[in-house]
Amino acid sequence: MEKVSDRLNKMAVSATLAMAQKSRDLQAQGVDIINLSIGEPDFDTPEHIKEAAKKAIDDNFTHYPPVPGYDSLRKAIVNKFKRENNLDYSVDQIVVSTGAKHSIINVFLSILNPGDEVIVPAPYWVSYVDMVGLAEGIPVVIKCDINSDFKMTATQLESAITTKTRAIIFSSPSNPTGNLYSKEELKNLASVISKHPNIIVLSDEIYEHINFVGKHESIAQFSEIKDRVVVVNGVSKGYAMTGWRIGYIGAPAWIAKAVTKLQGQFTSGACTIAQKAAEAALNAGSEQCKEMTAIFKKRRDIVLNFMKDIPGFKTNLPEGAFYVFPEVSYFFDKKYENYTIKDSNDLALYLLDKGHVATVGGTAFGSPECLRFSYATSEELMLEALNRIKNALALLK
Repeated sequence: MEKVSDRLNKMAVSATLAMAQKSRDLQAQGVDIINLSIGEPDFDTPEHIKEAAKKAIDDNFTHYPPVPGYDSLRKAIVNKFKRENNLDYSVDQIVVSTGAKHSIINVFLSILNPGDEVIVPAPYWVSYVDMVGLAEGIPVVIKCDINSDFKMTATQLESAITTKTRAIIFSSPSNPTGNLYSKEELKNLASVISKHPNIIVLSDEIYEHINFVGKHESIAQFSEIKDRVVVVNGVSKGYAMTGWRIGYIGAPAWIAKAVTKLQGQFTSGACTIAQKAAEAALNAGSEQCKEMTAIFKKRRDIVLNFMKDIPGFKTNLPEGAFYVFPEVSYFFDKKYENYTIKDSNDLALYLLDKGHVATVGGTAFGSPECLRFSYATSEELMLEALNRIKNALALLK
């Protein structure tokens, strides 16, 4: 009998990947789809990183690597944390994995027991809740809306903590909102967390370098909780290396050791060639990221200015990443032909069908009243997409 496991049945399909696949399917049928659904820089990996990968092949880095990653890459990560974040780690606190997504599930599987609660502020990245469930934890969602820039307050956090709370996870800069926590906001959260010594913090900082307002701030900077913070990062977004699949953690040594044990049974070490490419990226520093970030900021401003002219869109000002997350409940219960818009998922499907633009409904992010747009595409395509969206929305009555 064809019967998959209960744990798989409980898990949702990634909404972002599902919409990306629908877009590819329609494109394969000859439909002119503009894809604003996928969280991937539209830049190619810089040449010096590709050259490092070619050299790694020539130098025969083609054998099994150590499970937590090459020492040379882990040292590069230690240096990056010190240089860019003023955070002190030793090599044994670093574990390299097959993308930041892999890093996160590694940690959850290493620290959660059945029934442990994990606080997840919404909007959240689509996979957090399902990852918690896979590790047999219970997600406790804190609803944050556009009026607070989609950010969790210290008061909300304190109210959500119980004797079963084991972890907190959030991203800054955020996927899907593009907003980021200031140093003062993080300090307030840290003050709450410091009173609860059993809680582990997973700080997802994969969009660190795509920051439009200044210096990146990590919650790991606060000494009272540093020994309970796992910083999750990688090279995918800031260095345009999504396909290389390299993520990493800086963590308390006992968590790093646990993750290494788990990874040894699941995947072993990450791809050797990709590790050497990541090493080159990190050793070169973040200057190479600034040009890309400047382009993203320009695109953000273009998108927000255009959206001001779309009746029914309520936007805020994202401070990083490459997403806009407008509140679109104005369109709920509106109709066109055989479409009735009940939530943002319906709206995303409508825009795909009638506007030939792929977006992602906010339900998967814990915010069914919102819609996620990625502006990781050219200005020309983005403006065409926004025109299509505006025209399609005007048909809804």
